[in-house]
Amino acid sequence: MNTENGEVFQSFFIGGFECSTHRLRSGKRLDLVCATRHDEFAESDYRLLREHGICTVREGLRWHLIEAQPRRFDFSSAAALIDAACKTHTQVIWDLWHYGWPDDIEIFSTEFVDRFARYARSAAELLSENFPAPIVCPVNEISFFSWAGGEAGIFNPFAKNRGAEMKRQLVRASVAAINAMREVNREIRFCHIDPIINVIPERPENAAEAKAYHLSQFEACDMIMGRTAPELGGREDFVDLVGVNYYIHNQWTHPGHAGSMLVPSDPRYRHVRDLLQENYARYHKPIFVAETGIEDETRPAWLRYMCNEVYGAMADGVPAQGLCLYPILNHPGWEDDRHCYNGLFDYADEQGRREIYEPLARELARQEKIVAGIRAGEQFVDRRETDVSALDWAAHVMEERTDESRTEKEAAAAA
Repeated sequence: MNTENGEVFQSFFIGGFECSTHRLRSGKRLDLVCATRHDEFAESDYRLLREHGICTVREGLRWHLIEAQPRRFDFSSAAALIDAACKTHTQVIWDLWHYGWPDDIEIFSTEFVDRFARYARSAAELLSENFPAPIVCPVNEISFFSWAGGEAGIFNPFAKNRGAEMKRQLVRASVAAINAMREVNREIRFCHIDPIINVIPERPENAAEAKAYHLSQFEACDMIMGRTAPELGGREDFVDLVGVNYYIHNQWTHPGHAGSMLVPSDPRYRHVRDLLQENYARYHKPIFVAETGIEDETRPAWLRYMCNEVYGAMADGVPAQGLCLYPILNHPGWEDDRHCYNGLFDYADEQGRREIYEPLARELARQEKIVAGIRAGEQFVDRRETDVSALDWAAHVMEERTDESRTEKEAAAAA
């Protein structure tokens, strides 16, 4: 799994290409790979990343296109990505499932698991023809999707009060996929990716529920590794690498309501290095930040904060392997197609050229020098900022946007 330099990834910083493909309540299917024109310009996108020191990326295979007809697999939609990765020597972390699936499958059915395993096997055959030891995330964000699609009813299939059932179903699919892929290539390495969160009680009487909610972040990985629910077939060696997603709204008080989000200046806020320590103490697996980012002009400050937290965790003995800027490309908003300024690069012109957000590029270059020094043996200098007002402000903006989006989804569900 290690590269020649002893690390898992070719570059510490990773470019994450948004690849969600789920259906909205309106019936529209998202396809962010297409919407950002990354499928057209994958090679030039990878070359642009390499100019900024990024040689590893996260990508998603689009199941709904690959299996447009039941049990017939057409990987032409992935050909440009694979070809570009080979030509540019770019390392890829492949998501098999990033929220979307073929329309003819019912997600809670046995057929979903069987079909997903068949698709995974075919994907393993293709990837193994091009890469000796692919890195694969079978199902992205089991915990979050189980809440959004199975408990809260805001993602397809818009189910409510079925979150635990959804989580077990996606674990079954992950286990089946890992077994199928390992029959093809024993060198494939698997990562489990889920958000890290911090949930604290609003009042003393909420303590038990808040603790249970906090610990729920580990349920899916525990099951995949066979530590709980052994009847699902999990095993300790089914997870080689743990990916954690962290955004500014990943901490809140329970019960949640408007204003329950914890901002970085709140004394109850746990810094990311502590959450990374908690995860590593549980699994003792190499770990990386698989998604992090923020919108607008706070992007450089957020990267600076996140990098310092990861370096702090590394100094405390956590084998952090990298940090993924997610998304790396600005993209249209899921619900309203608004231009989301959250990437390093903007929309492509007709020649595939993308404007660079220079403040973030400068901060990335600075962080690349810092992490290179740390890896060369330089002592970590904690640069945690005392003034986090910009992050607090960004947290409130993101909370308002999230609340507006969820209110619209809930109103649509009730209509």
